[in-house]
Amino acid sequence: MSLIKIINKDFDLPDELSESQLRETLVEAFAYLVDNDFPKLVQILYKADVDQYKLKELLENIEGKSSAEVIADAYLARQMAKIETWKKYSK
Repeated sequence: MSLIKIINKDFDLPDELSESQLRETLVEAFAYLVDNDFPKLVQILYKADVDQYKLKELLENIEGKSSAEVIADAYLARQMAKIETWKKYSK
């Protein structure tokens, strides 16, 4: 399963995004959700199984990054970890 396919369960993204374009698109999406639809943001992070305590700690200690960047990075890291787990156990 590809990263884009997993993320498209929460967002409607084109299949041909580079890694940097994907991150930038997610940063913009999370910035919008932080400002305009916090319940949906929480739902997406819960569904993706992003550790809320780790995210809270990251958000309390951000330097040089926006909260949307921190959230996007945590979300991407969690989705990539899922792929690694699937690869490990699907053999």
